[in-house]
Amino acid sequence: MGRLSVLAAIVLMFSAISLVTARYQARQLYNQLDKYTTQAEDLEIDWRKLQLDRAQASRNAHVDKVAREELRMNVIVPERTIYVSQPSASPAVPDVGSRR
Repeated sequence: MGRLSVLAAIVLMFSAISLVTARYQARQLYNQLDKYTTQAEDLEIDWRKLQLDRAQASRNAHVDKVAREELRMNVIVPERTIYVSQPSASPAVPDVGSRR
């Protein structure tokens, strides 16, 4: 009977240690899951902010403002426009068949 109780105590200790180890691992995995979920939510928020920034930057009013203020571009007016016209040139195709 003594050996059986020692064997039962060893099995009980092994079971208790494996239970504690399993709970610790489960807690660690839950903490990782929570950390990654928070990180995914933060990345989603950043993605939405970037989409809003892109939409804001592509609006005509914003493009016009940047062109005027940062690039110092002016509106085209007919008085300041220079028109260049090219003289029409006749095609210079040599007559290959008439050189005999």
